[in-house]
Amino acid sequence: MQAARFLGQGRIEIITRDRPAARSGHVRLDVLACALCGSELRVLKNGWPVTPGHEIVGRVNEPGHAGHGRRALAYIPVWCGHCPRCTAGDTHLCENMGDLLGWQRDGGYAECVLVPEQCLLYLPDDIPDHLAPLLLDTIGTPAHGLRLAQRVTNHGPVAILGAGPIGLGAVLVAQQLGFSEVHLGEPRAHRLQTGLSLGALALADNAAARFPIVLESSGVDAARQRALELTAPNGVCVFLGESDTWQITENRAVRRKDFFIARSFYFPIREYTQNLALLRTHRAQYEQLVDAQVPLSGLEKLFSEFASGARLKPQFSSSA
Repeated sequence: MQAARFLGQGRIEIITRDRPAARSGHVRLDVLACALCGSELRVLKNGWPVTPGHEIVGRVNEPGHAGHGRRALAYIPVWCGHCPRCTAGDTHLCENMGDLLGWQRDGGYAECVLVPEQCLLYLPDDIPDHLAPLLLDTIGTPAHGLRLAQRVTNHGPVAILGAGPIGLGAVLVAQQLGFSEVHLGEPRAHRLQTGLSLGALALADNAAARFPIVLESSGVDAARQRALELTAPNGVCVFLGESDTWQITENRAVRRKDFFIARSFYFPIREYTQNLALLRTHRAQYEQLVDAQVPLSGLEKLFSEFASGARLKPQFSSSA
C-alpha cells in the first residue's frame, strides 16, 4: 500500500509498504478521507517517526468482523474503557491513554490504517465521506469547549480568536448552541471573510470590549494574551489551540478580575450523537469548509497551501 512519510522542512515522501498486519482487538480501515489539521504543521516542519493524519474516515476491511464493510471515523485517543475517567464517560481523558492515532501510532495519510475497535465511530448513511472528518476536530473539539464554558455561563456574546478550521467550526457551533452574537478575530483576510460569511461579526479592536465566553483556537501567544484580556469578569476563557510552549503577561487587564480558564482537549465519545446533529442541521455551511481533495501524491503541495492560509479544511481523499 501507499503511505506518506513526513521528512521535515515541508517535504512529504509517498512510500510503498505492507498493509497493517491483523491484530487482536483492532480492525483495518481502508482510508476514504483524512483531513489536514493545523497541529500537523509542526510535523510538516520537523518530520515525524510515524505516518500522521488523525481526522480519518474509512471502511472496515476485516472479513468476518461484525463491522466489515461499514464506514467509521477513527476516534483519536486510544482509551482503555475501565479507568475511572472512562467509566465516567470521559473517554478523551483516559488515565491509561498513552497513544493518539496519527501521533504515536500510524494515522490516516495512507491507504489503510489499524484502529482499536473501541475507537470506531460508525457513520450513518446520510453523512458523506468528505464531511465525516469534520465531526472530529472541526465540530467535536469546539463543541466540547463550548459545553465546558456553559458550565460557567450560558448567555451573552462569544468571542473567537483564530479562524482556522477549529475557529470556523466554533463559529457555527456557537450559533447552533444559541449564542446569536459571535465575534471573530483573525489576521488573515481570507479566513476572516469566511467566518463572516458563516454569520460571525468582525471582532473590533476595542480596548473596552469584554465577553462572557472567549475561545482561543490558534495557540499563538498574542492571541492567548488577548483572549485573557477580552474575558469579562466572571466569564470563561477556553483554550482550544495547541503549542509546545506559551508565555502570558499578567497585566492589569488579566489580574484585576475574577474569571475562569478552561483548557479543553478533544471530546468524549458520549457527545458524538450531539455532534452528528450539529453537522446535519448546518450541513450547507460546513460544506464551505472542505475546499480541496487530493490523492496522496498531492499531499505535499496541499500542505504548502494549507500552511500559507490559502486553504480552510482540505483533505486527502482516496477518490480524488
